[in-house]
Amino acid sequence: MKNSFLFIIPLLFVFACKQTKEKEEVNKKLPRIAIAGLAIESSTFSPALTHEEAFHARVAEDVFSFYPFLSEDSVNRKRAEWIPTLRAHALPGGIVTREAYESLVSKTLAMLKENGPYDGLFFDIHGAMSVVGLEDPEGDFILRVREVVGYETLISTSMDLHGNVSWRLAQNSDLITCYRMAPHEDAIQSKKRAVDNLLNRLEKGKGKPKYKAWIPVPILLPGEKTSTRIEPAKSLYAMLPDATKSEGVIDAAIWIGYAWADEVRNHAVVMVTGDNKKEVGDAAEKLAQHFWLVRSEFEFVAPTATLSESLDMAIASKKKPFIISDMGDNPTAGGAGDVSWTLKEILARKEFKSNNGPSLIYASIPGPELIEKARELKVGDPIKAPVGAMVDDRYAGPVELEGIIMAIEHGDLHAETEVVVRVGSVDVIVTKKRKPYHKEADFTRLELNPRESDIVVVKIGYLVPELYNMRGGWIMALTPGGVDQDLERLGYKHIIRPMYPLDKDMKDPDLKARFVPLSQETK
Repeated sequence: MKNSFLFIIPLLFVFACKQTKEKEEVNKKLPRIAIAGLAIESSTFSPALTHEEAFHARVAEDVFSFYPFLSEDSVNRKRAEWIPTLRAHALPGGIVTREAYESLVSKTLAMLKENGPYDGLFFDIHGAMSVVGLEDPEGDFILRVREVVGYETLISTSMDLHGNVSWRLAQNSDLITCYRMAPHEDAIQSKKRAVDNLLNRLEKGKGKPKYKAWIPVPILLPGEKTSTRIEPAKSLYAMLPDATKSEGVIDAAIWIGYAWADEVRNHAVVMVTGDNKKEVGDAAEKLAQHFWLVRSEFEFVAPTATLSESLDMAIASKKKPFIISDMGDNPTAGGAGDVSWTLKEILARKEFKSNNGPSLIYASIPGPELIEKARELKVGDPIKAPVGAMVDDRYAGPVELEGIIMAIEHGDLHAETEVVVRVGSVDVIVTKKRKPYHKEADFTRLELNPRESDIVVVKIGYLVPELYNMRGGWIMALTPGGVDQDLERLGYKHIIRPMYPLDKDMKDPDLKARFVPLSQETK
């Protein structure tokens, strides 16, 4: 009996220790992490303006819907106490009004003030927002966030690779990363990486990285020439995982930058963060030097031609669908989305005058007046009303569209109402508000079958994956608009010169690593 009692004592001790440990783990204070961000890509070469309602702002718990890796049952959701504030994402478009910017920023700051303090903040932005009368909006935004959350809070910034990284944004970000694929198939993966890096630093008590290397690379190229599907961007971005294998490096990123805005910050950037100065600097310089070395190898991701040549090729092609990218007014890059020039040229072609001509889907053109008329009509009814050129009429005026209503749909988040009008052999998608069409479901919900259409014309640049996989043939048409691919005729006045390829014979730049002060050193 005595021996049995002696045997039980250590078991009770082990059990008590285990319970104490479990209790300590439960009571262990989780880091408090806020979420905030404004995201848009806005062209300063478009006459369009972006207003607050275009951002479709989500607040509080609704913010989590952006991030599957922070769903209620996810591992990361349980690793911190999350305080979502405001997260707003607009379709690319024109310059943001100052009123819209100030309203969204003020709401974010108010929520941050109300719910602080914070150990960390996930700062989810695009990086190419332009605002009326304000230089470097993202730099301004993060500085104002810092004034609220303080300089001890660890900020992890996530961006689009077509964003711009100013010195001010680099200073006030502790961790920073961007997408590594264009098209952006890794967008969610990249945001998760930004969150994982933040959680790891907080959980391990490592705090802010000791070093941030920033290298401006004087290159300004459109996304249609820098897709990671093809060389040299494919190999350039493939260098990033290797750059982060060093123990002293946390993250490495390359920003192509945004070509359709005219600000000092518009150029490519390389940034590397970590705790080993030499490894961080060497990695940044290696990436920047390779980027500069291959600068002349960047070409369009697909063949390009004039619109007339593109239509000739599409009509002659036996492959369905032959997709034509109407690039100059691409709303996914910042175009106004209502340039009517391409539609006018298509409807003037004799091949499409008859119902028996090559079938063509045109996606899309805003036409609020036509939409209002269609509300009083039904499928099968004739309709006539002007469409397009309400915002950007620099290249052609409104098109008087006269045809038969083939479909009417309400409730789309961006378009609000969509009407398909058949003119000859052309099905024109008319919207109340502009909308990019890049999914098969965007067409099939309107009773259109893009796979069986001879030709599909979309206001887009390089094809997003679903369209790319659907294509029979493909050509990128060099059309006019706010995101004109001919950068030399845009008329830059504020970017830093010399800049490749605008200044093709420029001297080699200084690509040595510049170490950015830690955020608390900027006070």
